[in-house]
Amino acid sequence: MSNDIRSLIEDLAKKAKQASLELAGASTSDKNDALQAIARGLESNRKILLEENQKDIDAAEENGLSEAMVDRLRLTHERIDGMVQGLRQLISLPDPVGLVIEEKKRPNGLSIQKVRTPIGVIGIIYESRPNVTIDCAGLCLKSGNASILRGGKESLHSNRALASVIGQALADSPIPEDSVQLVPTIDREALNHLLTLDEYVHCIIPRGGEGLIRFVAENSRIPVIKHYKGVCNLFVDAEADLEIARQIAVSSKCGRPGVCNAIENLIVDEKIAPAFLPECAKELVEQDCELLVDEKAASLLGDFPTKPATDEHYDEEFLDLRLSIKIVASLDEAISFVNRFGSGHSESIITKNKKRAERFLREVDASSVYWNASTRFTDGFEFGLGAEIGISTDRLHARGPMGLEELCTYKYWVTGNGQWK
Repeated sequence: MSNDIRSLIEDLAKKAKQASLELAGASTSDKNDALQAIARGLESNRKILLEENQKDIDAAEENGLSEAMVDRLRLTHERIDGMVQGLRQLISLPDPVGLVIEEKKRPNGLSIQKVRTPIGVIGIIYESRPNVTIDCAGLCLKSGNASILRGGKESLHSNRALASVIGQALADSPIPEDSVQLVPTIDREALNHLLTLDEYVHCIIPRGGEGLIRFVAENSRIPVIKHYKGVCNLFVDAEADLEIARQIAVSSKCGRPGVCNAIENLIVDEKIAPAFLPECAKELVEQDCELLVDEKAASLLGDFPTKPATDEHYDEEFLDLRLSIKIVASLDEAISFVNRFGSGHSESIITKNKKRAERFLREVDASSVYWNASTRFTDGFEFGLGAEIGISTDRLHARGPMGLEELCTYKYWVTGNGQWK
């Protein structure tokens, strides 16, 4: 590793640590003013942001990235509006820092309060989507954390432009300017060294493909909150409303296939498969979705272009217009399939039967489970969290969309009146 990169990353981490100590005591109004300044900066710098993003789009298309991946990378006026709206929603949310979670009075007179407090310095490692730069910076600021952002090479120009907007906003605010820093190089050595700096960085959150997340988890000395792949399943039960099921299946696959909360597997009860599957497949194929099917589904879809599905397909996060289809004989088989192939992200059942739905909700192992709704709602903004810093598929500390509260830990405030033993 070159000394230049080592020095660059260590200096960045040291500055983040100092900024985090100052930011922990920042007032809610100062944090909100900084968020408002970033929002105004996004609005006034639209032209530059779109021009820089177009450089990334052009490079992605030249390098043969899939249409879905290019879509993840693209900024539009609507998506800039979404980032601005997310920041302003954060402003409207209560400040989690300083909230008393629990309070006890001990027999010896000690008052013990469990108080929500920032984690400190959070490193976010992410790919593709430039809006993550704003979402994560905003969430960390409001929750009192300094952030170190390391985006992917495919979004370098976009991220630099967005970081410049953030830097200017912080420079004009009482918030420490080093509260948000973008790693200025895409050299892999910079990431490798960042993952060793447990003296300065308190948590790492990787967002991206499974390969990136496994690399970070296996090489980090710093605690990692993982957002593994989004293999989401939709189960159409024997007692489903077939029109609702069709609408949800098509929209949750084809709406934005390159996002982690899109479905990758469609599971259909054999009792309603003949009535449901051909009509649903027709609409999926019309939207250029490739269908990978088991033998039972193949027999029902003989007039459609399909390919055989394998266990490897059921386990794969396509992030593209591809969908695996499985026909099952029972709710038990559906739950077993989901728990085997799902990634713990989001799962949904379509049914009019409350008892069957509640069994699915209880027994499926995932961070978010749905009844008669699309998995596409697994999102910080949709959950009212003001965007999210990631969707944790872990079980400890945080699970599902991570908003302000999940970016905090706690400390104990203990007050006495002279107790010494």
